[in-house]
This record gives sequence, structure tokens and C-alpha cells, in this order.
Amino acid sequence: MLSAQIVANGLILGCLYASIAAGFSLVWGVLNIINLLHGSFIVLGAYLAFYAQREFGIDPFVFAPLAGVTLFGLGLIVQKLAINRVLGRPVLLTLTLTFGLNLAFGDAMIEAFSADYRKVNLTHDFGLLTLPGVVLPLDRVAVAAESLAITALLWLLLRFTKLGRTIVAVRMDAEAASLMGVKTAAVFSLAFAIAAFTAGASGALLAVIFPISPLMAAGYLGKSFVVCILGGLGSVPGAIAGGLVLGLVESVSSAVFGPAYTTTVSFVLLLLLLYVRPGGMFGRKSFA
Repeated sequence: MLSAQIVANGLILGCLYASIAAGFSLVWGVLNIINLLHGSFIVLGAYLAFYAQREFGIDPFVFAPLAGVTLFGLGLIVQKLAINRVLGRPVLLTLTLTFGLNLAFGDAMIEAFSADYRKVNLTHDFGLLTLPGVVLPLDRVAVAAESLAITALLWLLLRFTKLGRTIVAVRMDAEAASLMGVKTAAVFSLAFAIAAFTAGASGALLAVIFPISPLMAAGYLGKSFVVCILGGLGSVPGAIAGGLVLGLVESVSSAVFGPAYTTTVSFVLLLLLLYVRPGGMFGRKSFA
């Protein structure tokens, strides 16, 4: 029987994984690009939070939106200068481009920050949340709540705003949207930048729980990929469900088999789900 502590730890991780993966799913769904640079955006957001806390004493919870805005601007630049040139081209070309950009960003971060692992030291103690059978640090609860808020805001943006409906329209049929007067190039740029925002903000929150290093970008990219496949491409609720499932699986497998096997168990789960339900748990044709 699972303990309440294991489940609670898994749910906290799941909320964070959902916010990490939502932007990855957005770019994949709208631009039809598997953005291998996504993990580097997450780590860069974590480093921004680390230095904001160390130099100015700003907690990552407060700085997360600022990290997101910074990555939003960087995402616009990357999309305009690089990604925009390969839209609609063969998938191998887009993979090669984003892989090369990821290598460049990774080397630049190692040069700037070194490959050493860093840890954010919060300016004050948040205390503990004590429930029957569960003891949780309140800083982790805050990470989960803010991560869930980021994902929920993305869903609200896509569901209830004019920009969101335009993004959904372009995702469903870019050519038809263009014929209706939609500036698809601008939509592509904004979608990529919004995804970078979610990656940066989530990375800042991630720094509260995990040590950070440029070498961790590939791991977070892998988690984003797993969550996206579990939940189904193009579904924000699916990203939440996929993130929660992955978080619970990692928490349980860590308790049963040890932390060294969490990644292996996660990918075995992915293979099983692809066999049983190739479209993911909540795979849909549009963002909802």
C-alpha cells in the first residue's frame, strides 16, 4: 500500500513537471517542431533565479515571472533568427537545428556558470505543512502551487483569449488561418516565446527543489518529452495529467527500487502507454 507521503511527494513533482512540459507541447503542436532547446531554456531560468537570489535576495517564487519574461524575449529572438527559417521544412532539419542550438546554449552556460552544481538557499525558512501521515516543506508546496498556476494560466490563455483562439486556429490549419487574414508568422513567434516563458518560470521554481547545472538540460528535456507523450500532444489538461502520472511514478519507483531507477521506470511506462494508447491519455486535435 502506498504511503500518503510518497503520493504527496509525487504530486508536488507532478505539478512541476506539468509546467515544464506544457510549453514543449505548445511548440510541438503549433510549430510542428520538437524543440530540443527546451531543456536549456529551463536550466537558464533556474540560473537566473539562482543569481537573483544570491545577488539581490529575491526568492525564486517572486522572481519566476521575471525569469519567464526574460526567456520570453530570448525565445522571440531565437524564433526570429533561427526557428523561423526551418518552419515547414523536413523534421530532420528542424531536429538538427534545435540540437545544434541546444549544444551552443549548453556550452555557453558551462562557460558562463561552470558545470558545477548549484543550489538556491532561500532567504528564510518557510516551515512545514503537517497532515496525518504527511510532512511537507511549505516551500515545496509553494513550488507546486505556482507551477500549477503557470499551467492553468496557459490553458486560460489558449481557451478564452483572442490570441489563444488564434494560436489554436493556426495549430489546426495554418493555411486556412492565413487565408482568413491571420499573420501566421507572428503567431508562430508568440507561441514559441510563450513556451519559452513557461520554461523560464518553471526553471526558476525548479531551482528551489533541485540543484542546477547546465548538464541537467537533457534530463528536463526528456521529462518534458515523456509528459507530452503521456498526456497527448496538444492538450494542456493532458500535460497536467501526464506530469502528475510521471511524478507519482518517479516517487513510487524511488521508494521501491531506489532513485537510480526512476528514469528507467518512467520510460518503461512510456513504452507501455504508447503500445496501449498511442495518442496518450488525453490526446486531442487542438489545445483545450
